[in-house]
Amino acid sequence: MPDGMTSNELKKLMPLLARHEGVWEGTYRFYDASGALIDEHASRLICRFPETGHPYHQTNLYRWADGKRETRDFPAAVENGRLKWDNEFINGWACDIALDDFNRTTMLNWTRTGEPDLYLYEMIQLSDDGQARARVWQWFKADRLFQRTLVDERFVSKDWQSYENQDF
Repeated sequence: MPDGMTSNELKKLMPLLARHEGVWEGTYRFYDASGALIDEHASRLICRFPETGHPYHQTNLYRWADGKRETRDFPAAVENGRLKWDNEFINGWACDIALDDFNRTTMLNWTRTGEPDLYLYEMIQLSDDGQARARVWQWFKADRLFQRTLVDERFVSKDWQSYENQDF
């Protein structure tokens, strides 16, 4: 296990994140700073706490109406009590927000690899029944908002292993 933390230890450290384990499907919508829709596509996210390798590993599968498809992998380590990414796509972190009395909020901050003047904050809200989540991304370039992303998702299955090799 990277940095010595097991997936079970991570679940104890970040119990809200542990509730996200499984398969999620939804829609990503990207808007420019004035609120105009600039992109929309379907998604399937596989959120895992594997027994070997990284303690958390997320795979994002995207599908556009025109047939375009994309897959991105995000294995994460744990550093200073939060998830840490440093890969070909992003460098950043995620953590449960302890000050949320309702235990619904996870926060992320990351930069795009190779674009140090671009950063993003993401807030994820998980429904109390664990069947829905909504995400808001706020994108900044040179410290100015230039884009927002809204993601609406529904929970599909806790059995992420069954979805690892399925087509989307």
